[in-house]
Amino acid sequence: MYIRVKRNKTTYFVQCDPSETTLNIKQKLHSLIDQSPNNQRLTLVATNDILDDSKTLADLKVENDAIVALTLRKDENEFEEVYIARPEDFTSFS
Repeated sequence: MYIRVKRNKTTYFVQCDPSETTLNIKQKLHSLIDQSPNNQRLTLVATNDILDDSKTLADLKVENDAIVALTLRKDENEFEEVYIARPEDFTSFS
């Protein structure tokens, strides 16, 4: 299976298995974005649930082709807001 990990205007297609944990996914992302797993937070967009590092994708009911939002840690231990650009943000109708 794969999941779509989105942040701002970027989408990462991550191949994974339902038995993998959220931490495994963060480790895969680490090689792509150069941010350690502790500085990443993954949120399942459909339910707005923050994914627990120790739970598997199956436990968290993350399905094939799920959209997961990636946010990064800012200063003072806070995470940035979820922001995923949508195509309509880039089109204007007058």
